[in-house]
Amino acid sequence: MCSRGGYNRCFPPTGTPEREKAARSGDPACRPVPMAQAAEFMPLLWLKVAVGFYVVGLLWATAAVSRPCNFLSKVVLPALGLGMVFHFVSLAESAMSTGHLTLALASIHESESLLAFVILAFFLLVYARYRTLSPGIFVFPLAFLLTFASSIAQGPPLFDSKLMRSGWIFAHIALIFTGYAALFLSFGASILYLLQERSLKAKHLAGYLSKLPALEVIDDIGYKSLLLGFPFMTFGLIAGSVIAQEHFGPMYFLDAKILLSLLMWAIYMVLLYTRWNSGWRGKRAAYLATFAFIAAVSAWAANYFSGVHRFIAQ
Repeated sequence: MCSRGGYNRCFPPTGTPEREKAARSGDPACRPVPMAQAAEFMPLLWLKVAVGFYVVGLLWATAAVSRPCNFLSKVVLPALGLGMVFHFVSLAESAMSTGHLTLALASIHESESLLAFVILAFFLLVYARYRTLSPGIFVFPLAFLLTFASSIAQGPPLFDSKLMRSGWIFAHIALIFTGYAALFLSFGASILYLLQERSLKAKHLAGYLSKLPALEVIDDIGYKSLLLGFPFMTFGLIAGSVIAQEHFGPMYFLDAKILLSLLMWAIYMVLLYTRWNSGWRGKRAAYLATFAFIAAVSAWAANYFSGVHRFIAQ
């Protein structure tokens, strides 16, 4: 029989060879208890429920491109709100079951889930200020894809590294993800600006483009998103640098993820500087925001092969 002190031996992380060996040992005390199984299953269940509600946003965005649907326009926000409630419950239960707030670094799939939630939360802030769903044409499909990918590939989070228990990690995740969300909203506004400007010059406003806000409003959404997100991105990179310097030494600076993140931050800074100092607005600012978003996507993709950013769970 396994004593209480032998809990870790009897219940190693799910999916590991140690867990399978414990299950085959025949020791009744080493069999997973229903409560433990529920703690692993329920967050994933709530996440899948959230995906179901996010489908409404995906349908709205798809319809908006061709033929806007008034019914979907009326229900998309309530569906989004309900989905975010279940999404938050999923994130909260996962954090409570592990005892760690740094859930997002457990694997890339947990990170995808949290990033989707932060992007949607940032979208709601934009909606509360401007009362327009127009950025949702980009936000809703991305949030659905991130959450869907997380829900079908996510497993119980593993927290074997002491680094995962660091408060700096939590600050790094929260700040960086908010910066990512702001940059994505700015990118969405930039694309809408370019489409709207081209349609106005061609004097052909049809479908969803006819319902977009004025160019000045779209430009302001992109600018305010950048202005709000830049401090979060900056302090998030500082927190990440503190962690990397302590645990990996000065060589962390040569990691592909670090270099791409610094490039993204530099473009972010140039974008804001050109607006402040040179008065860049409209098309030029939209193109630069698009380039910044491409750099952000590259930095995110680097998580798959980064030596420092392998979600630090191993």
